[in-house]
Amino acid sequence: MTIIDTHTHLDGVEFDGDRDEVVTRAREAGIGSVFVPAIDLKSVQTVLDTCRRYAGFARPMIGLHPEEVRADYPEVLAEMKRMLHERNDSPVADSAGRFIAVGEVGLDFYWSREFEKEQLAAFEQQVQWSIETRLPLMIHCRKAQNELVHILRTYEKELPGGVFHCFTGNEKEAAELLSFPHFALGIGGVLTFKKSHLPEVLPTAVPLNRIVLETDSPYMAPVPMRGKRNESAFTVHILEKLAESYGVSKEKVAETTNATVRHIFFSE
Repeated sequence: MTIIDTHTHLDGVEFDGDRDEVVTRAREAGIGSVFVPAIDLKSVQTVLDTCRRYAGFARPMIGLHPEEVRADYPEVLAEMKRMLHERNDSPVADSAGRFIAVGEVGLDFYWSREFEKEQLAAFEQQVQWSIETRLPLMIHCRKAQNELVHILRTYEKELPGGVFHCFTGNEKEAAELLSFPHFALGIGGVLTFKKSHLPEVLPTAVPLNRIVLETDSPYMAPVPMRGKRNESAFTVHILEKLAESYGVSKEKVAETTNATVRHIFFSE
């Protein structure tokens, strides 16, 4: 049984001291592949370097995270778009250098709305990249679902699909997000937290085939690893809690979520 961690910041400085060991533990835990999102211009290179180092295991994404959006976002996005086309349009680019999604992108008004207009414009521009390239979106959304959905509705019939990363909402919010075809909810460590309502919400509101697994490591480690640095090997704890919540086997969760990943990211 192999599983996929669709969201890990494996390129982050938190893993600089033992990245090889982290990947080894992930493989030993049954993780067959991990997807690594960029968050700003600098991280595009660290993501690519990491994915080349673990070619066949780590796959890169490219995008400007909403918390990294500033007044200079047009210049940043112009350079990112150049890099995206340079690599994905190349007939000789290997899988480690070919981006599999536009992400991590979205809206985040949790801490501040200082760059609200810029976030909205940057997100819409990257949604357009997704449509142009037919690459799925890896979407971050915090305290901004109304605004995010408004933008997506404009392009609803053109969107290739994607993942609403780190879903922690209720039944109504899940239904609204899943009204977009070819999108799934990314479920991570929050599922396992003592006060989480997700074990009750998900089985009643979300078909298992509309879920993908993720860690968002090094953040939000699941129980029983909570408080530690998160890593992809811990995806197994999320899988186990999903199996328990849906009343199915771990193998069923792995099979179903893997099929959803293939459908969204590789059009199988």
